[in-house]
Parts: sequence; C-alpha cells; structure tokens
Amino acid sequence: MEHRNSWRRKQEKQSQLWIYLLPVVGTIPALWTLYRRTGNAEQQNTSRLSLVLLLLWLTGYISLFLGAANGSEVLAFRLLYANTILTSGYFVICLGLMFRLRTGKSPYLPLISQVVNKIGRKSK
Repeated sequence: MEHRNSWRRKQEKQSQLWIYLLPVVGTIPALWTLYRRTGNAEQQNTSRLSLVLLLLWLTGYISLFLGAANGSEVLAFRLLYANTILTSGYFVICLGLMFRLRTGKSPYLPLISQVVNKIGRKSK
C-alpha cells in the first residue's frame, strides 16, 4: 500500500511540473508558484525555466513581428518565416522537456537551466 502511495505522489509531482511546461498556458501556474513562494525547489526551478523560455520566445516573436511590419515585402517574408521557426522551436522545446519529465528525468536545458538556477539562488 505504501508503494502505491509513493508512486501516486511521484505522479502528482510529475503532473505539476508537466503543467508548468505547457507552452504559453503553463506560465500562469508557474507565475502563481513563484509569486506565492510555494512548492519545492524543483517546482520553483521548473517555474523559472518556463518563464524564461516564454520571455525569450516573446521577445524574439515581438522583435521579428515588428521588424516584418516595418520592412520591405521580401524582408517581411523572411522575418515572418523566422518567426514561425522560433515559435515552432519554443513549442518543440517545451514538448521535449515534458517528454523528459515523463521518462523520469528532470527538465534541463544546458545553458538556460544554469542561468535559472543562479537566479533561484540569488532570490533566496
């Protein structure tokens, strides 16, 4: 019986982390977790990772969109094409991190996760 409860707790923890990594939508619970300072260290790091990924994507998306709006037709097409690649990359990265969670690994991106962990240590 105890084995079943520990397995259920592990599944609940994975589900919470999985929700944080949902593209765009998952940032709402991630913000809530960081604002309320609830959750363990892994939940807070995953929340920060989700927010950093969203901010990187949003910055690139807005920059490319504004560049396309102010450029010639050929340049606008290229910038909008780069915008779709950036958006697809954001979604693929989020899905890849969600897949890592399902396989029992922690969500980790080589450079970004290190920066997120440093931010987490400074905020304590």
